[in-house]
Amino acid sequence: MREDGGFRLTGRWSFASAMPHARYVHSLGVVEGTGEERIFITPVEDAEPLGNWDVLGLRATGSLDYAIDGAFVPESRTHLFAQREPLRGGAIYRLGLLDQALIAHSGWALGLGRRLLDELGRHVAARAGRPGQLAVSDAFHTGFARAEAALRAARALVRETWEAAERTLDAGGTLSTRQETMVRLALNHATSTLTGAAGFAYASGGTTALRDGLLQRLFRDAHAGAQHITSGPQALRECGRELAGLAQGEEWTLFTLQP
Repeated sequence: MREDGGFRLTGRWSFASAMPHARYVHSLGVVEGTGEERIFITPVEDAEPLGNWDVLGLRATGSLDYAIDGAFVPESRTHLFAQREPLRGGAIYRLGLLDQALIAHSGWALGLGRRLLDELGRHVAARAGRPGQLAVSDAFHTGFARAEAALRAARALVRETWEAAERTLDAGGTLSTRQETMVRLALNHATSTLTGAAGFAYASGGTTALRDGLLQRLFRDAHAGAQHITSGPQALRECGRELAGLAQGEEWTLFTLQP
């Protein structure tokens, strides 16, 4: 709720990535009585970590739940969730919070996909010359080529999409509905490509991928990240609707298109 000079913040939140290493926490809240959505920046000491990050993959992100009970937040440490005009910084800050998350997740998907295929190649090469190894398998060669092509194509789409966005922002503009569609589609496609590469690497890695080790961890991380809402099916459906010309006059609100 609003108080003189700021707000009194109470609530519980999930997926506080990197909070164990942070000095501040940013939390989305709704101002009582107005419905206004704001981001509140509080010292990490004001947040109670709930220690429940018991997950299949991405364990190192420490994306635990946390609670805040009645912390006072000065208005100067808050901003509207939909804010796109920064008080300082470069053009990239006109993306807003969500689109900055989308570009970060895109980089994660491409980077993890690259590491998966590189590690798989090293794994197979290290066993070359032994009877029955994948290094002499035509099926493996074909599958690896397809996985490599798919990852590079996903990377090209991400780069094309964000280079266009960068030009728009540098010119002083904001992203159009079609550009917003494409940044969501590029991320969704990159994540889907990643899980395909992870499945291929896991199957090709045999018992090495099954046991505790790097290939297993990368496989788990890929599928954990694919569960994120930014890469979910709802956004993909909405992308298809907009690209097909069936969302005339609608704009993106998080992961849905609305009039």
